[in-house]
Amino acid sequence: MYVIAHGGAGGPVDEPVPRQAVLDEAVDAGRTAATPLDAVVETVRVLESSPRFNAGVGGSVQSDGVVRTDAGVMTSDRSVGAASSMPGVEHASEVARLVMEETPHVCVAGVHAVDLADAYDVPVGVDLWSERTREQWADEDPPANDDVRSQLEWLREDFGGAPEGDSSNEGRDAHHESDTVGAVATDGETVAALTSTGGRWRALAGRVGDVPQVGSGFFCTHAGGASSTGSGEDIVRVTLARRAVDHLELGRDPQEAAELAIEEFEDITGSDAGVVVMDAEGRAGSAFNSDAMQTARYAHGSDDEDDGSGASEE
Repeated sequence: MYVIAHGGAGGPVDEPVPRQAVLDEAVDAGRTAATPLDAVVETVRVLESSPRFNAGVGGSVQSDGVVRTDAGVMTSDRSVGAASSMPGVEHASEVARLVMEETPHVCVAGVHAVDLADAYDVPVGVDLWSERTREQWADEDPPANDDVRSQLEWLREDFGGAPEGDSSNEGRDAHHESDTVGAVATDGETVAALTSTGGRWRALAGRVGDVPQVGSGFFCTHAGGASSTGSGEDIVRVTLARRAVDHLELGRDPQEAAELAIEEFEDITGSDAGVVVMDAEGRAGSAFNSDAMQTARYAHGSDDEDDGSGASEE
């Protein structure tokens, strides 16, 4: 099984070495899976359980003081599942898979997604706070009430200031700009792509970004798959993951596909993002225009078909 995983594109990484070790462990878990779908879920599960990333435990806190998780998964036969805005769900990846396999729908959201998880024995009611996020939230000064207008005024300084129509990078969250996690895997025939996140730090309660949106946070066809990370609203505006896979379908190799997708994304939005790409043969590529993005891979054509460190900090 060939697998590539990322730990999010964003600012300089604290303690990159232990963080890289978790990514390597995650890819090792995926390599031994029976199918590409199993591989991406097993890979991402490891990352969701680590407080070093913004997914599952240690996920971003929204404006009402609640951590909510999102995920989306797709396979090369165009099967799709996504789940969003779930409080208390560590493994959003598993719920996305449930939506794909057990429902006739593409996406289930909020408390109903939590109910679905509970019905199929995916743990719910999990404490998703980490020591890091508790300390960071203690330094915040959220509105004393639940008034939505008050929350919007409070969070705008982290989102560029303007209430609408502004996709600038100014005022971006200093805690973790992304740290979204994702993986792509193939057995040489079928391809699967999955992305999971805790969203954006102190975003408006209920905000859903790119991750569970098909073509934005994840995408997959017979040619290969992609998982993206970064400035979520702008990723949605240009459907970054699909853009990368489109380049695969035009015959470009995964590294070129990743680089072109990020170049186009930056030209259009001026924002930061990253993407990992794998084709159906197990060749992998990655690119980012942020300060850092860590990856791990077991890919066709690498030294010993395993390069471990992937694309790390610059």
